[in-house]
Amino acid sequence: MKKVTLAELKQLALLGKSNLWGLAQSLGRDVKLYLHWTAGHYGQFFSDYHINIDADGSIYISTSNLAEVKNHTYMRNTGAIGIALACAYNATTRNIGLEPPTAQQIESTAQVIAVLAGVLDLTIDRQRVMTHAEAADDDNYGPLTTCERWDLWYFDGADRGEGGNVIRGKANWYKNQGVGM
Repeated sequence: MKKVTLAELKQLALLGKSNLWGLAQSLGRDVKLYLHWTAGHYGQFFSDYHINIDADGSIYISTSNLAEVKNHTYMRNTGAIGIALACAYNATTRNIGLEPPTAQQIESTAQVIAVLAGVLDLTIDRQRVMTHAEAADDDNYGPLTTCERWDLWYFDGADRGEGGNVIRGKANWYKNQGVGM
C-alpha cells in the first residue's frame, strides 16, 4: 500500500481515465465508484480495493492503475473503482461495532469521490457512485433482502439506508467547492 494525497490520486485518475472508460463502455455503461468498508480493523488494508481510507482519513492505494480490475463488488468490477474504509470489525446490522467509520473517513471518502468524479467526468449520483449495500440491494443480497452486504448502509450521522445519500451529498458539496479541480 502506498499513502497518497488527493493531488496524487487526481494524477492516477487522469492516467487511468481512458482505460476505465473503455472497460466501462465495453459493458455499455459509465465508470462506477463502489464504496465499501473492509470489515477489518483500523489500519488494516486490503488489495481487493483500489483505494483504502484509514481511520484518520489517510488515503492509501493498492495499485497505480485505477483501471485494474479488482475483486471488490460481485459482478461489478470491470470499469469500476473500489474504495474501502478500513473499519467495521465485528459490525452487525444492529451494532456497528467498536471500530465504526470515523467522521474523518467519511469526509475523506467524499473528497476522494469529488476528485475522481471531477477527473472522470462522472455525475455524483446513485447510478455512478454507490455503497456496497446499495449495489447488493440491486442484486438481492443487501440489507433489504438477505443482508449479506450492508457496507455503509448506516453510520454515525446517517440513518439506516441513508449512508450512500449522505456520502454523495458531501461529495457533491466538495466538488462544488472545487476539491480536485
